[in-house]
Amino acid sequence: MKYIAPRWLPGGHLQTIWPALYSRRGFGPPPEYRRERWDTPDGDFVDVDFLANAGVAAQPAADTRPLLVVFHGLEGSSRSHYCEAFADFARERGWACALPHFRGCSGEINRAPRAYHSGDHAEIGWMLQRLRAAHAGPIMAVGVSLGGNALLRWAAEVGEDAAQSVGAVAAVCSPVDLAAGGHAIGSGFNRQVYTRMFMRSLVPKALQKLAQHPGLFDRQALLAARDLYAFDNIFTAPLHGFRNTEDYWLRASAKPLLHRIRVPALVVNARNDPFVPAASLPLPHEVGSSGHVTLWQPPHGGHVGFARGRLPGHVRAMPDAVGGWLAEHAGANGAPGSARQQGAQSPHG
Repeated sequence: MKYIAPRWLPGGHLQTIWPALYSRRGFGPPPEYRRERWDTPDGDFVDVDFLANAGVAAQPAADTRPLLVVFHGLEGSSRSHYCEAFADFARERGWACALPHFRGCSGEINRAPRAYHSGDHAEIGWMLQRLRAAHAGPIMAVGVSLGGNALLRWAAEVGEDAAQSVGAVAAVCSPVDLAAGGHAIGSGFNRQVYTRMFMRSLVPKALQKLAQHPGLFDRQALLAARDLYAFDNIFTAPLHGFRNTEDYWLRASAKPLLHRIRVPALVVNARNDPFVPAASLPLPHEVGSSGHVTLWQPPHGGHVGFARGRLPGHVRAMPDAVGGWLAEHAGANGAPGSARQQGAQSPHG
């Protein structure tokens, strides 16, 4: 991905904040979704949004169009700027698009004590298997930030079996070294801006879980938490089978396992991402010699920004590039619904 930020948008922080708040997300109207609620094997539920009139068909086994699955990031949803941009890309190509929500991120708190986390590969695998069973066409999956790390963890865990569910995967701006990302977001400007933003959402949700399940964790300790390290130590780690934050960040990170991936996988990270230090990004020799993992590390882009065009800009540059790569490597370019858009990587400037 040969991305250069516009002159009017300098620096990793601006390239992160401005696109999320002000840039255009697509070239058509905001995507319309239809929602399905899926019961999980452990008695909980997840909500999955499908691109309306372009999602899985009424009889999905007959739908041979490419299906793009988009996994959101920490506290994201199908309405996050990057999700709407990917949905706009899929609509333009005539693809189906599914946007699963991690537990508690669809606007309604989930039932079980657990929530979601960066290494939630079993949940990813279950969602993809269900989508595969309901769709006949090629399936591609992209995860953004937290969702990308979890997606790569799944691909590494299952190895060659990943090809039974997907043709190719991509991770965008994912902290594949969770310790490096966690320390970065917990210091300096990041702590004052991004950490506070996440904590404003995470803490009330955790308190809702405590109301559902009294005694789940120490309420006063949670209220005293001021960063993600403390939050993960009190809530995320113990609720999901980890000893503490260090154990969670170590065992959930995708970076040490990238060499195990056996489907085409794209790992995209801007080198000026405030959340993901450039020094922590995987190097070519760390992804193995199989040729399955491709690294894109452009100098600019911020954290899931990649704005392009005149002020206020648009955020379709990254979905166009990533979606085009996925289509090529998943054999989706020749599938029904995609031909009219082949070669149209960035027709809008």
